[in-house]
Amino acid sequence: MSQDSLVFVSCAHSGDVHVLRLNAAQGTLDTVQVLTLGGTLMPMALSPDQGTLYVARRSDPLAVVAIAMDRERCAATVLAESALPASMAHLNTDASGRWLFSASYGAHLVAVQPLLAGGLVGTASVHATGPNAHCTQVHPSNQWVLAASLGGGQLHRYRFDAATGTLEPTEPPTVPMPQGTGPRHLRFNRAGDRVYLLGELDAQVHVLSFDAASGDTALLQTLPTLPARFAGTAWGADLHLSPDGRWLYTSERNSHTVAGFAVAADTGLLSPVGRWPVQSQPRGFALTEQGQHLLVAGQTSHAVGLHAVDLATGALTLLAEHAVGHNPNWITTLTLP
Repeated sequence: MSQDSLVFVSCAHSGDVHVLRLNAAQGTLDTVQVLTLGGTLMPMALSPDQGTLYVARRSDPLAVVAIAMDRERCAATVLAESALPASMAHLNTDASGRWLFSASYGAHLVAVQPLLAGGLVGTASVHATGPNAHCTQVHPSNQWVLAASLGGGQLHRYRFDAATGTLEPTEPPTVPMPQGTGPRHLRFNRAGDRVYLLGELDAQVHVLSFDAASGDTALLQTLPTLPARFAGTAWGADLHLSPDGRWLYTSERNSHTVAGFAVAADTGLLSPVGRWPVQSQPRGFALTEQGQHLLVAGQTSHAVGLHAVDLATGALTLLAEHAVGHNPNWITTLTLP
């Protein structure tokens, strides 16, 4: 039986986080709370214990805002606000919940900060990257970190010490991607032996192997995410694996589409299953924890689309659209008890 979810939507131009309730049985969204935090709100990250949501403000004063979640009351409360070293395009936590990672597109760096009591975030350790760092991802073992450099066309690879929060570049420190990729977002599979990377400039999804002992990688597969007859400029945005690892989805902003791929259980390689029109300029999207719904933030429609996921085929069906703040761009979900 499907469960209801809380849905958090950061809205860059209205400076607020909209808290929605997804009624799984009815396929509807309702606003339960709006948190006005001010400034340009964009990336979010949920703590591993699902108790705290971290939201980055990309305008002055640059900060990460910690929000406590009460799933019993369907309520969110602002805990604390802490400084960030730059305007951050991405937030992520490690598996222990002790460290916050961030990536700065404009400052060309990634940062690691300790997560402290009361929602506070400590002093940053900063690491320079190639141009336009766009995201970080922590390996399931919590021993490796990859960071995407969009302008540099490469991945930065680090060994990670979860006891100290230290990132140590490997030798060599970077993994090149094909020319014109523009590495943007990436995901490890649950086993940690595959990396799925979306290019912003080529709107293609790239599958890489990953050796958890050595950190070695190799490019295995590249597939387009754009519709076949689309003639515009590619502008890849986001990608996510379904909770069961059977499906991978990507979003592309200029065609206003989400593409879906089946993930082979033995090889981790992808097979296209469909492309679906979604809300206009879908910068960010998210799957619910049970994988039965996919939610899309339409940046220029100022609405969130709720799509049912066919668990047998991976296909999407639009159920509802719900108005939120101005320029929604990031979505995080949390299953209700």
